[in-house]
Amino acid sequence: MVGTEGLIVTKTAAEIVADHRAGTTTPEKTIAQCYARIRAHADPAIFISLRDEADAITEARALSGVAKDRPLLGVPVAVKDNIDVKGLPTTAACPAFSYDPAADATSVARLRAAGAIIIGKTNLDQFATGLVGVRSPYGVPRNPFDARLIPGGSSSGSAVAVAAGLVPLALGTDTAGSGRVPAGLNNIVGLKPSLGLISTKGVVPACRTLDCVSVFALTVDDGMTALAAMAGPDNADPYSRAHALGAVEPMPRGMRIGVPMSGQRVFFGDKQAAQSYDGAVARFAKLGAAMIEIDVEPFYETARLLYEGPWLAERYLAIRSMLASSPDAIHPVTRAIILEGARPTAADAFSAFYKLEELRRVRDHVFNKIEALVLPTMPTVYTVDQVLADPLQLNSRLGTYTNFVNLLDLCGLAVPAAMRSDGAPSGITLLAPAGRDAAIATIGRAFHFDTGLPLGAIGRAHPPLAEASGELRGGEIPLAVVGAHLSGMPLNGELRMLNARLIEETKTTADYRLFALPGTTPPKPGMLRVGDGEGATIIVEVWAMGAEAFGKFVAAVPPPLSIGTVRLADGGMAKGFLVEAKAVEGARDISSFGGWRAFVASKS
Repeated sequence: MVGTEGLIVTKTAAEIVADHRAGTTTPEKTIAQCYARIRAHADPAIFISLRDEADAITEARALSGVAKDRPLLGVPVAVKDNIDVKGLPTTAACPAFSYDPAADATSVARLRAAGAIIIGKTNLDQFATGLVGVRSPYGVPRNPFDARLIPGGSSSGSAVAVAAGLVPLALGTDTAGSGRVPAGLNNIVGLKPSLGLISTKGVVPACRTLDCVSVFALTVDDGMTALAAMAGPDNADPYSRAHALGAVEPMPRGMRIGVPMSGQRVFFGDKQAAQSYDGAVARFAKLGAAMIEIDVEPFYETARLLYEGPWLAERYLAIRSMLASSPDAIHPVTRAIILEGARPTAADAFSAFYKLEELRRVRDHVFNKIEALVLPTMPTVYTVDQVLADPLQLNSRLGTYTNFVNLLDLCGLAVPAAMRSDGAPSGITLLAPAGRDAAIATIGRAFHFDTGLPLGAIGRAHPPLAEASGELRGGEIPLAVVGAHLSGMPLNGELRMLNARLIEETKTTADYRLFALPGTTPPKPGMLRVGDGEGATIIVEVWAMGAEAFGKFVAAVPPPLSIGTVRLADGGMAKGFLVEAKAVEGARDISSFGGWRAFVASKS
């Protein structure tokens, strides 16, 4: 780590943007300092190519004449060298493959439009094949915590550039864990978005049906800002999909988070890794989450499909012409792996497709029980020498908790969890179904901040969390929920699947009674408005929903419940759950508990 004052990043992307808007510094000064840091760090294996400094400063200077509302105004960004940047060659860490792209990848173009300045192209495991970061003719980027440790791959250079304080943001890619394992090994955030949320136009394919552009950042909020800048459909990418990104919100109480059953937690004998994960689970519980053990063996079965099934044929298809014409130009380990992709038959492919659909049904069953699954980012850590001596088995082990994610169409967020006693970082990854990117960011940012860990390897404390949005946006409808739809309750997932956002926990006015309705599954209360002076205040949560989602939700509300107008103690009003008076005849009045959550807790 560079010790010269001013040569390491001391600010997040959010703080850099704030300084540029306030005029306390300028984008051109920020970019000049970025290049100075790269020179001082003196690790030639991080970047495969750097942009001309004068050109980058000129682009930064031009930002002074534009509106200052760009979300990444003057922020330096590094880009993995399997993503096209106009003016710089794309090599995928294979010099014989190198070409000069005619245009930026869509992700890069959108970052530029948001005000980011591209600095250079970073090193990777060749053709993005590997989780180790050592399969490149351009060298092995030094892990900033211990040069003996692998940096992680395939997005090795991007992760190290952020962890070492050279840039606050970097792009990677993720097919089997390349955007998460390097984050875990470098004490930074690795954001793997829902498939199709960021266009892969201009990305050298690994497995085209599974590839996604990922983000490395010092904080979850920075990563989400970059994601928001790049997200959105792209007609040039047939795999692009429209997902409502949603917004980060306060972490709800009682959120149900899944963990593997104790006998399914794999660490390959690494007791420190196991202890770090146990500590992370305890931290989530301290933050108010309900921890639920889940059978994850079907996920491990899915993971085996990735390299033992026909998806390896996608990697073969991407470079088969080079395998035929210049096989010696390809790293020997990479070549051996990808050549196996020529073996599967069409029958093998369809057999695997059928199996995957069965496993996706299991996925749905699991995530009906929980809002998110938390796993170790990697089961253990290895040195460069260990991986070079056993390149296939150790690489495979590192993918234990990552290889299944894109096959199951999950989004993921890797965040730091602890520093081990041997000085190596340890991290966890949150997973949820596609479209839940903001929901896992809500959990991940709260967890990361609570760890108290310094950012990356720069020795700087995590800045205070920006207050999550608690206000309605245009067109949103406030919905007050009182029972099984509360955070952490059995039906809360119905709200989240409609991209509803938690606004606040509050109370009604003192003219409602709450009843435990008999014979309901899952158990539900009914809230009835009564005369003034005859009721009590009842705790409710107010959620924000788009008009279309609200219509779908209301249409599915079963009798004797209905949606009416609920009066709130602060003088506001919201649409909310009410019950027919006839339905509470003979039902237990539980108003004295003040809310459904307290009543449920009294029965446990």
